[in-house]
Amino acid sequence: MKKVNMGGGSNAASAIIMGCMRIAEKSPQEVCTLIEKSAELGIDTFDHADIYGGGASEEIFADALTRSSIKREDIILQSKCGIRSGYYDLSKDHIIESAEGILKRLHTDYLDVLLLHRPDTLMEPEEIAEAFDHLYESGKVRSFGVSNMNSMQIAYLQSILHQRLVANQLQFSAAHTGIVDQGINVNMHNDTGIDRDGSILEYCRMNRITIQTWSSLQYGFFEGTFLENEKYPELNKALKKFADKRDISMSAAAIAWILRHPANMQAVVGTTNIVRLEEIAKAAEVSMSRPEWYEIYRAAGNMLP
Repeated sequence: MKKVNMGGGSNAASAIIMGCMRIAEKSPQEVCTLIEKSAELGIDTFDHADIYGGGASEEIFADALTRSSIKREDIILQSKCGIRSGYYDLSKDHIIESAEGILKRLHTDYLDVLLLHRPDTLMEPEEIAEAFDHLYESGKVRSFGVSNMNSMQIAYLQSILHQRLVANQLQFSAAHTGIVDQGINVNMHNDTGIDRDGSILEYCRMNRITIQTWSSLQYGFFEGTFLENEKYPELNKALKKFADKRDISMSAAAIAWILRHPANMQAVVGTTNIVRLEEIAKAAEVSMSRPEWYEIYRAAGNMLP
């Protein structure tokens, strides 16, 4: 499994992340099998959030991990906080309270990474800094990151924090290409040339912030997968062409497209199907040429200027 040095440091993590949003629907034994298969495939990073399954996803994962042969110290556990019912909350008290709840549900003494799930326009960076200091100095959280933040939000927050932000989770897939569109369409009078996120891709690369992609096989805002979807005939044709050439699945081809980018992204995948996970893991082992990458990009309906 390809490794990524998260945040440009020495913390090597798998290029593919096991997303745990849907595991609340599974039994502890089923999740145990999923964890062990992930480890067998070289996937060592597991992504949670305090809202997944109302906290049940973390509880089931903890139960499953104790049933498995996998040691806590051999995996990377990350979770997210900040989304509440009807509003976002990045206050000091809520961050600390959420982190404590996450640790309790996961039955662990520490989190490898804690991400702020969504930007809170009422956030006060000084409060966040105090929360991070408390969690870091007490050994409860080893690294911090953000999710769905633009360049200026990160820069503003980082100017106050004492810990360097190591990751930013962003929606990105072959059918949701916003973070690369603006860079390709610089100086063009078209919709894709509009800078909506402060050149977040380049900002993260420049500041050694690892981009973790969510909805890696989806289009729209949780509208469904683009794979074998009649809305994306040309994209599926291009993915199948690449998949057949490399003897991999179309799912793996779509993830390989993400991993091909030199930003060294990590792709979060949320499948709970063992066979599909095995197929997707092959994405980290194949190469993709520049022409092949652009062919898939154009097949999704993107025009090159």
